[in-house]
Amino acid sequence: MADVLDDAAILSLEHQLHLGEVIGSHSWNVDLREQRFVFTGDRDLTCSRVHLLGSAAPGPGSWLWAWANPTDYPEPLTELSARVRDFGRQHGIPELASAEVPFGAVPGGPAEPAFEPARVAALLLDAAKVVSGSWTSYHAEVGGGTRAAFLIEHPDFRLPPPAFPRVMRVLQQSLAELPLHDHRRALYGYARGRGLGAAFDPEGTRLAITSPDFSIDVEFDQHNRIAGINAKTTSGN
Repeated sequence: MADVLDDAAILSLEHQLHLGEVIGSHSWNVDLREQRFVFTGDRDLTCSRVHLLGSAAPGPGSWLWAWANPTDYPEPLTELSARVRDFGRQHGIPELASAEVPFGAVPGGPAEPAFEPARVAALLLDAAKVVSGSWTSYHAEVGGGTRAAFLIEHPDFRLPPPAFPRVMRVLQQSLAELPLHDHRRALYGYARGRGLGAAFDPEGTRLAITSPDFSIDVEFDQHNRIAGINAKTTSGN
C-alpha cells in the first residue's frame, strides 16, 4: 500500500492544485441517483462523470468502500471502487480489498483523530487514482464528521503540458507537505506519469528527469531520500 501511495502522491497533488485553479472559490452539490456533481461559485461547472469511492466516518473510525455500502447506489457510480477492490485482491493489498478499513491501518494516516477522516479519505483516493487512471478527486463532509470521497471527471481537469516553473513548484511542495515513504519511487512515478523522461544512473542513486525544455537531476541518499536537486532550463538558467 505504501508503494501505491508513493506512485500516486505527486501527480495527485498536481491535479488537486489544478482543480483549485479551475474552480476557484466554490460550493458543490452531488446527486448520487442522477450521478451528477456540480461546482458553483467563481466558475459554474458540471462534471462529465462522477465516481463515489467511499466514505470515512469518525464514529467507527473507519473507511467504507462504496462497493460495500448497503445503500443501493447505481452501479456506474460505484463500479470504479469495485475495480480498486479487485486490484487489491490481485496484489494482496488489504486496505484496497477489504470492505471496511480502520483509520489506523492506512499508511500515512495522521495521529490526530480530529483530522483522520479527511486524511484517510485523501490517501485512499490517491490509491484509487493509480488503479483507475482518473486523477482528480474531491472529498467533503456530509454530516457528523463523515467525509464522502469522489473521483470526478471533466475535460478542463486535464493538466497543462509540463512547464519548468510548475514542475519545480509541485516537486518542492510535495517534498514539504506529503508523507512520502520512498522519495526515489515517488519522483520516478511522477515523472513517468507526466510524460517526462526519467532515467536512473547505474547505481540508482541519481535520477535524471528531462523534457525538451528543462532537466532536473535528483540525488538520493542510502535511505532513498532526496539529498540534492540540480535543475536548469535548456537556456542554462
